[in-house]
Parts: sequence; structure tokens; C-alpha cells
Amino acid sequence: MRKKLLTLFSAATLSLALAACSDGGEKSDGGKSSTEEYPKNNLTIVAPSGAGGGWDLTARSIGKTMNETGLIDKAITIENKPGGGGAVFMATFATKEAKNDHMLMVKSPPILINNLKAEGNSPYGYKDTTPLAQLTKDFGAIVVRADSPYKSLSELLDAIKADPKAITMAGGSAPGSMDHLITILPAFEYGIDPKSVKYVSYDGGGEAMAALLGNNADAIGTDISTVTSYVKSGDVRVLAVTSPEKVAIEGLEDIPTLYDLGIETEFTIWRGIFGPKDMSETAKKYWVEKLTALNEKEEWAEELKRNGWEQDFRVGDDFTTFLEEQEGTITEILTALGMQK
Repeated sequence: MRKKLLTLFSAATLSLALAACSDGGEKSDGGKSSTEEYPKNNLTIVAPSGAGGGWDLTARSIGKTMNETGLIDKAITIENKPGGGGAVFMATFATKEAKNDHMLMVKSPPILINNLKAEGNSPYGYKDTTPLAQLTKDFGAIVVRADSPYKSLSELLDAIKADPKAITMAGGSAPGSMDHLITILPAFEYGIDPKSVKYVSYDGGGEAMAALLGNNADAIGTDISTVTSYVKSGDVRVLAVTSPEKVAIEGLEDIPTLYDLGIETEFTIWRGIFGPKDMSETAKKYWVEKLTALNEKEEWAEELKRNGWEQDFRVGDDFTTFLEEQEGTITEILTALGMQK
């Protein structure tokens, strides 16, 4: 818990410094179960970002495993709805799709951060959804091209310290959001003024990776699962991960953590799936049962391993309680720093 609080405090302090620079589906009936069979139609899981990022990979893994194992017979379509680091579709999901039992959304810590921070605030948060399950946890990574002159994170940070504007850092979310914090946090802890770091935001990890490979960025901050295939193909190198211990991913086991480099902080990325705010009890019960069964499938364990994710499962009310606790902790820290909305 102390480490988690340290991480949240570091991220919130950093944000303060940065601030200076369809189908309607079944309808809720007040708790009564619908007499109609669910699902009536094909299903949609939305990744509120471009293709190739962590939300996209998570949504596709859920849909693929549910269909291929026969847990769900109805076809599951994955849709990408980029914009505002997830905030644009969040507004749609919380309003226009609030009663659409056949549409779900994958999210992670930004559903809390974006709603609680004062600057760049989203008026919608997890209370405008039906939390169904947390499925995984992941960690951040600082990544460069394979031919980058920077062979270590220390070399990259020293270059930023010497001439901040000469180095372009990038990520798949807006300033002050998750990828930005992953990108800037090591520099902040290294003694670099975060306001001096040149950061370019893209809409999703896939676009950020394209910018890196296209020589439009010197390094990116993203989640480790997003870059695993690029490491194996020899396109990129990971300079450090934000996990408390080295990651148990084939080919990435020797990547240093921030702690290994004397940077005393970490950043954990959980990912979960959410239903619409007014989801019927029938649909909620259905998904809680299916997601619990998914978590126990060998095929899902293989999917986790392939993507470099760790299993971390909370479902239904337990997931909601976890989100309440996270919201309280973040609100307390933001209030202490004068950053709350």
C-alpha cells in the first residue's frame, strides 16, 4: 500500500507541475429481470482509442476468447472510438448508450484520473457506467527505436536534462493523462523539470508507436503489453518498465525496472470492462457469469501470457468497491495538492 500511495502521490504531484505549463438493447426496469432472452443481438465491445493500444488489445482478446471458446455464441464486434484519450466516447457511453445492454467498453485508470483532475476534466466517470470486471494488470514502459543512440534510460534522461527541447517524448494520451505520466514520471523523479520536457500526445498507443517508428519521436511511454511484439520483431528496445519487479515476459525478462535504476517509483495499469450506466440486471448477471468463466479458461491464461499481462481479477460488486477505494485515494491526494476539480 505504501508503494501504491507513493506512486499515486508522485503521479499527482507531477500533474500539478504539468498544470503550470445503435441498438438500444434491453432497458433497465428498476432491478427486475427482463423476460426476454439476453443477448438478443450481436454484441459490441468498444476500445475508446485507436487500434493497437492497450484498450484495443484487451477488447480484442476478450471478444476473441469468448467466441472461440464458445462462452458466448453471439458475434462480438470490436469498435475503436478514439478521441480525447477516451473522454469523447466516455461522454457518448454515459448518455446516448446508457441503456444499450449490447454495448460494453474497456477502460483503465483514466476513467478515474480524467474525471477527478481539475484540468482537462471529463464530467463522466465510473459512476456513469456499470462496472463488470477487472481482468488484468499491466505496467508502463519507456521505449525507443532499435537504432536509437540511447542505450539506457539514464542516457535518455541525461540528454533531456542537457537539452529538453531536443528530445521528443510521446504517448497515446493527452497531457496530464496516463501515458503522459508514464512518460514524464521517470524524468520528474530524475530531477528534471517536467514542464521543460517536450511531449507530443497521440490518440492511443498504436498511433504513438507509429510516431516512434516513423522517426517523429525519440521515445514513447506506453504499456509493456503494447510493445512486446515490436521487441520480438527487433523494431524497438525497452529502456525500463514501471513494475515493482522485472516482468516475466519471454524476451523481456532482463529489462530494468525504475527501482533498478535508482528511481523510487512504479506505475500499475489495471484494465477492466464496463457496461452502460442503466444496464439491466439480466445483462449484468449474464456478463458477471461469463467474465468469471473467462477468467478460469486456459485459453484466457494463454492470451494473458501472449500479451504480457498479469491476471488480476475482480468482478461485479468487488470491482465497484475497488474503484471506490481508488477514487477515494486519488481524491484525497488531489485535494491535498489543490488539483481536485
